[in-house]
Amino acid sequence: MSAATLASDRHDIKGFAAAIGDVPVIDDPALVRLRSRDFFWFSPILKAELQRKSADLVVCPRDEADIVRVARAAARHRVPVTVRGAGTGNYGQAVPLAGGIVLDMTGLTAIEWQRPGMVRIQPGKKLIELDQETRPAGWEQRMHPSTKRTATIGGFVAGGSGGVGSVTYGGLREPGNILGARIVTVEPEPRIIELRDDAAQKVCHAYGTNGIITAVEMATAPSYGWIDLIVAFDDLASALRAGYAAALADGVVKKLLTPIGWPVPTYFKGFEEFCPNGRSLLVAMVAEPSLAPFEAMMKAHGGIVTYCAPTEEGPGARPLYELTWNHTTLHALKVDKDVTYLQSLFPADRLLAAIAEIEALLGDQAMAHYEFLRYNGTVTAIGLPLVRFTDEARLRELIALHVRHGVLIADPHVTSLEAGSGHMRADIDQLGFKHEADPLGLMNPGKMTSFVTRE
Repeated sequence: MSAATLASDRHDIKGFAAAIGDVPVIDDPALVRLRSRDFFWFSPILKAELQRKSADLVVCPRDEADIVRVARAAARHRVPVTVRGAGTGNYGQAVPLAGGIVLDMTGLTAIEWQRPGMVRIQPGKKLIELDQETRPAGWEQRMHPSTKRTATIGGFVAGGSGGVGSVTYGGLREPGNILGARIVTVEPEPRIIELRDDAAQKVCHAYGTNGIITAVEMATAPSYGWIDLIVAFDDLASALRAGYAAALADGVVKKLLTPIGWPVPTYFKGFEEFCPNGRSLLVAMVAEPSLAPFEAMMKAHGGIVTYCAPTEEGPGARPLYELTWNHTTLHALKVDKDVTYLQSLFPADRLLAAIAEIEALLGDQAMAHYEFLRYNGTVTAIGLPLVRFTDEARLRELIALHVRHGVLIADPHVTSLEAGSGHMRADIDQLGFKHEADPLGLMNPGKMTSFVTRE
């Protein structure tokens, strides 16, 4: 690579590159820019803010030893590090705000071991491949994002929060879902730290701000033959009641319960015959032994099953979970570029009443999309409504409306952990651990705004 290629008016990229020796890098500007992006364009606000951000260099480690060399060189040359998996996040988690390097972890793909109910894997392992390798022994992931077929386990742990399976197991932060993590610190003399049990939450949904994850241990669930279903209802309220009943039915083994109001199903191209005009839907994944009781429950609530087939995840297949969670927003954006979304959490003690209240207040300002999940030991739901973007002020009004009526918002239109959570500062364990794992503040700078170096 040429000295001109490595020139940067921000950082000593040339010195850094020399210090890492033969660790593979990508310096082609077009490829560097491509790997400096994720799905931040789901938000028109983030699109305007982030679309010109880019790293100076992409580094592709082959193993943990490479990562230690990279961490040492980054600390000594004061080069920012943004860790990246498949880049399927929605909030700019993998976008380098301050340049530096993108550390592409997709080369670390080994399953280090698997045992009944648990597995230890390197961070670059694709989630779809992880299930393919654990299912022969009778186990599968407890939860995964709708981007399962492209996302990596490290990216999910560092940037995600829950997904398909959370209706049974809650989010990643529920005790027992993440069992451990191994991280490399970014210091002049990097250390390797093993985090066990609750301590592993320090790097969960931390946007890669406080340590480079080189392995995670995850609890697994018994694997089932899953059935995809679409159930049509006369109105959204009926779909919500049916989904809630199924979520509360402990004897029904399920992985997904997604109520969706009309006209959202018009965005589901290729599924038109299963989405009756004007009807609301419940998209579901149910274990085959639970299919009959689930269908009986749906019939009792006035639902009509329009689609029922085994879940297929191979090439060319379209698993129904790719209609849900944030894939719903993706399908809408393919049709209408003016659509964006919100993320809300409803109070469990008055769930259906709170949803009905918000629906009445929003009217036609939003298109309904909900996901049932377990949260802190109870069944509740998050909202992922589609809204038409006019300007940021109007979006903030819709967010304030939710908050005034007791509905929590995780803002998907901001880049920092603190702003996204609605809290004034990052969780104290994550903030405190950043001082230990990244004392120079080089990891994804700008994403944990309450961090200040002790220097």
